[in-house]
Amino acid sequence: MTRLNSEKTAALLQTLSQELRMAADDIVIANKKDLERMAVDNPKYDRLKLTRERIDAIASDTENVALLPGPVGEVLESRILANGLELEKKRVALGVVGVIYEARPNVTIDVFALCLRSGNACVLKGGSDAEYSNVILVDIIKKVLDKHGVDTDIIQLLPADRKATDELMNAVGYVDVLIPRGSQGLINSVRNNAKLPVIETGAGIVHTYFDESGDVEIGQQVILNAKTRRVSVCNALDCLVLHKNSLKELSNLVMPMGDSRVEIFADEKAYAQLQGKYPDELLRKATKEDFGTEFLSLKLSIKTVESFDEALDHIYQYSSKHSEAIIAENADVIERYLNEVDAAAVYVNTSTAFTDGAQFGLGAEIGISTQKLHARGPMGLRELTSYKWVIKGSGQVRPA
Repeated sequence: MTRLNSEKTAALLQTLSQELRMAADDIVIANKKDLERMAVDNPKYDRLKLTRERIDAIASDTENVALLPGPVGEVLESRILANGLELEKKRVALGVVGVIYEARPNVTIDVFALCLRSGNACVLKGGSDAEYSNVILVDIIKKVLDKHGVDTDIIQLLPADRKATDELMNAVGYVDVLIPRGSQGLINSVRNNAKLPVIETGAGIVHTYFDESGDVEIGQQVILNAKTRRVSVCNALDCLVLHKNSLKELSNLVMPMGDSRVEIFADEKAYAQLQGKYPDELLRKATKEDFGTEFLSLKLSIKTVESFDEALDHIYQYSSKHSEAIIAENADVIERYLNEVDAAAVYVNTSTAFTDGAQFGLGAEIGISTQKLHARGPMGLRELTSYKWVIKGSGQVRPA
């Protein structure tokens, strides 16, 4: 991997994007075999599904990664010491990146593209739900590697069984870092059992707080987009937190979601406000379990708060520290929200749907980290690197 230069990896990824488009029909056929084994109402179904349009989007992301500058070798810091030693802090690849993921075949291409461009080899452990899809995608990757004269072993797809997961989590000396992508259960299992360094890409329990100073028109379109654009993704809205002084605007805020058949779980005050103004068959009384839940479906909870401070407390209690948003016009409230809400991405008057590597200009993403060490938020090329110090001298020795 250290011998592959930036021009070579860019050309390889351009070829891969072309091959993906040409093989789109075959990929869809393989993907249908996976879809046939999953219930349509399973929250994972949408993530698993590949269409020609989605394959084209994956190919475009691959091209975008190819166009980004390769990060390896970038000099982060340099200086000359008083004794004449020349110091450079240079960006280097992590090495071998292991990724454990569920029914998300797009991850197969995203991980490979980002790892290749950042100088890393990758070991993939996809879920059994996406086995046929992952196999054909890795076959296409290996075909492209072979065409470019690159060792096809720089990507490995492990068997879809549990034993392979256990072996990967214990691959000390072979894998440098492990990244889980999927449900909170998967992430917890990897964090608790892996003997390797782990970067958590956490589940998204996402809130949008509508302040008493919020603009209803902005709120209506932002909330609708955050909830319904794609319900199965981790940046989708789960809970609307509403200032009590905005209760009178609640029906206007959520009205468009009725057409999208969004099921609302409202607390007592919100429920009373929505009765007769939102479809009865879609309106439910919230229970404690409806807060702090990543729905991954057309469901939304609503929490009414007495004050801005109570809103902050609610978000602090239930947030997974992924993406959080505020809709407000009060500059002081906005500033406090940005400063006090602890999340990888914090939004003002816009949809949390933008938490995405491609949207952030990273080409693609290997995951969205919710931890604070090494990387946070969408992880692109630079987040797949570390650094080393390079010291050049002319015979200097350190005094005793």
